[in-house]
Amino acid sequence: MFKNKYLLLIYGLFAMTLLLASGFASAQKLSRGAPFPEASEELYGIGSGGKFYVFGGLAPGWKPKGLVYEYDQAKDTWIKKKNMPIPSHHVALAELNGKIYVIGGFKYPDSGPAGWQPMDNAFEYDPAADTWKPLASLPGKRGAPVAAVHDGKIYVIGGAGPHPGSKETVLHPARPHRALSTNEVYDPASNTWQTRQSMPTARNHGAIGMVNNKIYYLGGRVGAAFITRAVNVGIVEEYDPVTDQWGSLKASMPNPRSAVAWGIHKGKIYVAGGEERSSGPWQRTFRAVEAYDPRANRWEQITEMEFPRHGLAGDIVNGKFHLVSGDAASGGAPGTHIDSDVHEIIDLEAR
Repeated sequence: MFKNKYLLLIYGLFAMTLLLASGFASAQKLSRGAPFPEASEELYGIGSGGKFYVFGGLAPGWKPKGLVYEYDQAKDTWIKKKNMPIPSHHVALAELNGKIYVIGGFKYPDSGPAGWQPMDNAFEYDPAADTWKPLASLPGKRGAPVAAVHDGKIYVIGGAGPHPGSKETVLHPARPHRALSTNEVYDPASNTWQTRQSMPTARNHGAIGMVNNKIYYLGGRVGAAFITRAVNVGIVEEYDPVTDQWGSLKASMPNPRSAVAWGIHKGKIYVAGGEERSSGPWQRTFRAVEAYDPRANRWEQITEMEFPRHGLAGDIVNGKFHLVSGDAASGGAPGTHIDSDVHEIIDLEAR
């Protein structure tokens, strides 16, 4: 009996040591990069040519900033680039052959009161030349979509816009609008668009990733574009661009959320931050960093950001997950707006 108790004690101490070591390892993976020069919410990030690029930004009063910044990992420095041709927010980003594609989004209304006016504009940004080129317009206007690249083409999925037949041209929390299931593909070679099979669950503000020739749409919000009128979902849906078919539901996100940062590394899709409208007495942002493995159809808790944020820019460049700026307060918290300049880096190769 004594021997068994002694062994149980040893095993317990060993397990606790492993747990603590794991915690310390997670803490060591997280470091700080140079602060973002113009702290903002509604930023969007993407890697290209070994560097990290940030687009967007939204000022109080829903006025888009149209920022463009380049981050050099080796020098730990930010360089300001030419602003977006149309200051906009909630755009979709994709990178292909050294060019960055900025598609859709919302702009400040051409006239009337403030709101989110959906766009059908598409642009190609050349980081090397710091130049912009307009492209063929989206078939329909929408904001808060996401984009993924497969076989040289760019798939733009989901988003938010007015109800069909509505006379509304601007989205506002107090007026009816909807989440969209739209799926359209852009071919840079021909500068043309095609409509593909719509996503089963209409939503916006989600994350996306292409792994093993399949596209995965993760989380997001349904019902509306604004967190005060929407509900988050943890649904993960798989799309096959070759057959133009959507598959069965995959393992749900451990924490349903929207307005996240994401990136892909070694066959896994990493998701960080975000916000939610709770049924309880709060509206909150997230610290959680989780990874989805499509092969195993399984989620894994990776670590936590030091600062919870939504509307942050993120992507993975050379094994480093950059999480930049964003708003520490949920977008629906009345009278509260806390833009952070923090730049957290998770070294995924150190795991």
